Amino acid sequence: MNLKIVLIFAFCTVAFSAFAQVKPAEVDLAVPAHDLARGSVITEGDLTYQALPAMRAVSGVLRSIADVAGKETRRALRAGEPIRMTDLKRATLVPKGSTVTMIFDAPGMRLTAVGRALNEGGQGESITVLNPTSYRQVEATVVAPGTVRVGAAIADAGVRSADVAAAQP
Repeated sequence: MNLKIVLIFAFCTVAFSAFAQVKPAEVDLAVPAHDLARGSVITEGDLTYQALPAMRAVSGVLRSIADVAGKETRRALRAGEPIRMTDLKRATLVPKGSTVTMIFDAPGMRLTAVGRALNEGGQGESITVLNPTSYRQVEATVVAPGTVRVGAAIADAGVRSADVAAAQP
């Protein structure tokens, strides 16, 4: 009986020592170079690559600096910690309650009006804007800081009224 215990112990010792010598696989991940506060817009200078065990690179973890740069943090991020997709959002170009310029493009004309953003939004996101003159709420797409586009399908197709006017004889 004692011989069996000694053999099992010897086998376990040899087996575990073999596993202990294997270095775990590592991957390079984009991580914050310093602590980042909630609401910060991340630049390339805020990031660095760090080799971390592959086990920490689970799905949803961003690996490339290009995937992270230009985004805004939803929560505070600690230096050296992997960044998940859920930690980031598009940078806010139109804050809630701010005054925005609404642009409506149609062939041969461009209309602008002032409105108030009822929610925040980033580049390409859809937000609701209140027209203070008519008190109507319209859906708009954020195109730049303080600027949104409303209306016509031709604007959604990427064709500007100036391009249409230039193409006409």
